[in-house]
Amino acid sequence: MFDLIPNPHSLIPKYTGEIVMAREAVIVAGARTAVGRAKRGTLKSFRAEDMAKAVVGAVWERVGDLDKAIVDDIVIGCAFPEGSQGLNMARPVALHAGFPSSVPAMTVNR
Repeated sequence: MFDLIPNPHSLIPKYTGEIVMAREAVIVAGARTAVGRAKRGTLKSFRAEDMAKAVVGAVWERVGDLDKAIVDDIVIGCAFPEGSQGLNMARPVALHAGFPSSVPAMTVNR
């Protein structure tokens, strides 16, 4: 009459303390934006997302003719993200740079 549903806790793998690496991390290319003074510098009229999109485009030109869907992750660093850039800036940058929505993107602040 009723099917028995297994205890959901039995489906969760037990932590063994062993660290398993799924695959190696490979950085194919990297670049950075220019550095300028805050509020008074020559870059004050540029949005951070637009500068990051230009950097991602330049990196992709260096990489060559590859399918953007094969990228596993996009990681963009942004020191002191605040105001208009106080979001996961990497996501809109990746989408505007032509990467499919299936490619994850994250912003790091370190």
